[in-house]
Amino acid sequence: MKLLRVGTAGSERPALLDADGTLRELSGIVPDIDGPLLADDTALARIRAAADSGELPVLDVAAGLRIGPPLGRIGKIVCIGLNYHDHARETGAEPPAEPVIFFKAPDTVVGPHDTVLIPRGSVKTDWEVELAVVIGRTARYLESAEDGLAHVAGYAVAHDVSEREFQIERGGTWDKGKNCETFNPLGPWLVTAEDVADPQDLPLKLWVNGELKQDGTTAEQIFPVGEVVWYVSQFMTLYPGDVINTGTPAGVALGRPEPKPFLRAGDVVELEIEGLGRQRQVMKNA
Repeated sequence: MKLLRVGTAGSERPALLDADGTLRELSGIVPDIDGPLLADDTALARIRAAADSGELPVLDVAAGLRIGPPLGRIGKIVCIGLNYHDHARETGAEPPAEPVIFFKAPDTVVGPHDTVLIPRGSVKTDWEVELAVVIGRTARYLESAEDGLAHVAGYAVAHDVSEREFQIERGGTWDKGKNCETFNPLGPWLVTAEDVADPQDLPLKLWVNGELKQDGTTAEQIFPVGEVVWYVSQFMTLYPGDVINTGTPAGVALGRPEPKPFLRAGDVVELEIEGLGRQRQVMKNA
């Protein structure tokens, strides 16, 4: 299933994109797309049955409905750094022996087509297309990568926008360059795990002003999805509705020759993961 949320920011309502590409209302069946829903097999079965019946109300896409983040009330966003062999090579970094973990605050999340703000004082705002993993069952001290995959509710496209000077050159941890306002567009859909045949076989692409910058595949991940969920669960408890951003492939501005083409106001970034949908953002000064 492709689950999403539509409406003005803060007032999104649940929806479903059916097999024919028709946008349908879910408000009469569930209150929202969030952790409690993803942990409730009965509610998910109710959505599937309603979708199969073809009786869900149709939403008028011509009315200009905003697509919001596909997940409400996110608990935490765990991010995995340097998780692609090709990205490590382009930045001159040694591939990590264990996953590199940092965090993004849930309030960085915006819709897939919302404006992204270039922070004040920024000169090195960068792009990163990523596979987002959404947790569906409480994960605590899992025993294997296979167990990790079994705790995934679904997948989505994430844009892990980063300010490299704040992240790398200003001291401390990476968090200053990762948690600026609007720095985590998410969506358009949450695709349930049973509809993603292999999370390690997903092409990812990103364009800036129409020029292809990133063209990778999750097959290049150093630590695959199941292993990442297992690993993170050894250090913290993951709850339904938590998100893991699993890293980015080669092609970021940081890895380019000088002068590096960091983002500026007016730039248009488009990104997609096959089967998970496409995003488009216009950059604007904060």
